[in-house]
Amino acid sequence: MTVLAAFPFIEVRIDTSGLTPVAQRSPGVIAIVGKTPAGPSGGTAAPNTPLVVSTADDAVNLFAEKVGTTVNDTQLSRSLKLALLQDPAPSKIYGVRVDPDYAAALAALEGVDDVTFVALAEEYDVGTAGPPATNLQALKAHVEGMSAQGLKRIGVAAVDPGRAKSPTYPADVDATMTPLRSTVSRMILVAARGASATTDVASAAMAAIAGFEPQVSMVLKKVRGIAMPLASQYSPSEIKQLSEAGINPIIDPSLIEGTSLHFADGRTYTTDADLLFIDIVRVLDDIEFRLKAGLIGMVGDARITKSGLTRVKLRVEGILEPLVTRAVIDGFAVSIPLLDILSLPESGRTPGENADVATARANRTVEMLVTVTYGPAVHRLLVTLAPKF
Repeated sequence: MTVLAAFPFIEVRIDTSGLTPVAQRSPGVIAIVGKTPAGPSGGTAAPNTPLVVSTADDAVNLFAEKVGTTVNDTQLSRSLKLALLQDPAPSKIYGVRVDPDYAAALAALEGVDDVTFVALAEEYDVGTAGPPATNLQALKAHVEGMSAQGLKRIGVAAVDPGRAKSPTYPADVDATMTPLRSTVSRMILVAARGASATTDVASAAMAAIAGFEPQVSMVLKKVRGIAMPLASQYSPSEIKQLSEAGINPIIDPSLIEGTSLHFADGRTYTTDADLLFIDIVRVLDDIEFRLKAGLIGMVGDARITKSGLTRVKLRVEGILEPLVTRAVIDGFAVSIPLLDILSLPESGRTPGENADVATARANRTVEMLVTVTYGPAVHRLLVTLAPKF
């Protein structure tokens, strides 16, 4: 047996595992899927291919016809330009040219894993559930399907702005759009009566929402690039009825100086009262991704021991603590029942607790409960004015 010499006395091995970056996903990435004329009249972009659009020139060159200095816009290029007008702007914008139908174009987005919002350019037809689903119902099927697979997405649609005013307008709109109501809160519906038929209210609203951080409520946030004639704007009773139906009216509030259009509410078009508001859905989506991305490195590494599960718990606390600092959440608690058992001496455990440890180690599965306390924004103030002499 040879005993190694002491020379070179010190050997250093470099472990770079601590330098591995954590996956990041911006909550403000949008995709607009739209129709264009066939051939060069619809731009240079290949159909059913998601392309990043950073400027109005990108929108024109990829999805419109340009003859010399003359630009013939398409549904898609107009919608992309409108999205670019929003301030703050989305972190990234994709455009997808449709050919031959929405299903193929939406399928092209399935592998683009950073998309968080999707809309159809200037599309107001609810369509059919299929299969295959068509028009706006194809959008709903896409966002619900991708969310179920782990890529959380929200679809944004709009009520036809050309729908005439009537005494039963809110109820009629809700009845027409009901097929788009999502049981899992994956749809947002906006309404801007009287807006131009070539003004894509859904894309403008989507880009406006995506420009803000997830915890920001959309109530009274500004939507740019839309005009609504005074005669077409919503009355107080219509605003209330539409909002209570989960439809977000676009309004020009008299209490805000100047002429500008804003969200009158910030709701999802859903049957789930627990996930009624846009910011709640977005915050939960964001936290879910952060936990998955932050914990993936522990899988296959952390051991089912007291020290191993303590590392897992500390990692979760490290992921969530910055959200408390930034006031995204008000607080959190992390509970790993198996860690509580392993913290006891083996002689002090019950037979059931020992069985739980044995089962977890045999199946290599550990359960963890993460509780977050969310402090939402104020949407309504009830003021009592009490005059005195």
